[in-house]
Amino acid sequence: MTERLPGRISRRFLRVWQRNLKVYKKSWKISFIPPFLEPLFYLIAFGVGMSGLVGSLRYRGSDISYVSFIAPALIGVSIMYNSFFETTYASFVRMYYQKTFDAMLATPLSLEEVITGEIAWGATKSLIAAAIMMVVIGFFGLLRFPESLLLLPLAVLGGIAFASIGMFFTGIVANIEMFNLPVFLFVTPMFLFSGTFFPLENLPPWAQQFALVFPLTHLTNLARAFSFGRIELSLLWNTAYLLVFSILFFPLAISKMHQRLIK
Repeated sequence: MTERLPGRISRRFLRVWQRNLKVYKKSWKISFIPPFLEPLFYLIAFGVGMSGLVGSLRYRGSDISYVSFIAPALIGVSIMYNSFFETTYASFVRMYYQKTFDAMLATPLSLEEVITGEIAWGATKSLIAAAIMMVVIGFFGLLRFPESLLLLPLAVLGGIAFASIGMFFTGIVANIEMFNLPVFLFVTPMFLFSGTFFPLENLPPWAQQFALVFPLTHLTNLARAFSFGRIELSLLWNTAYLLVFSILFFPLAISKMHQRLIK
């Protein structure tokens, strides 16, 4: 691939997003199933099984059921999974195996626009999954409206954050098998220790502080606050963290993909 000067990001990145949307429409019925069934499985398992053992728990000065505690976290986890895996495995397949990126770069699209389109599509996948899960979880009366509608813009912000870091890893892994490392060392610890299945207060003080490094911790805090209808000033800190995380990893992702593709 011949070298080209870094291009400015224009609205042409939407063409990349549009291309991925057209492909998604061909298999949307299959893609619809996971975000629809996943909350059902979790709510049944934890609501019927674990909830009977745990009972109610104390969260922010109130006693809530365990299923009410984990329901918003499921939306946060879905936001992370859909955007992260879209810009890792799916983007890698488009880049390396299908040579889709090569075809795009043969057009007036710049690399920056291609990567921006990929990240935007990852955020869109998170938005779609969050919307589907909100319908399912809302059916059980576990969301408070209209405050819970803030979960939709949260899905976009969280989607951009995790899509950006996913694309960053795509720019540095040697092959598709190596995605096991960021999944095992980055995604799995967040899934377990970001306040998803138990309050962070149950962890030692040092672990509580370390958990604040995880973007999923802040995403989960915001998801719970919006789901419970608790809009507080302290949420600005969680929102600011996700914004800074996105602002940091978005250009890093473009830089690493530039180093990988432009030779």
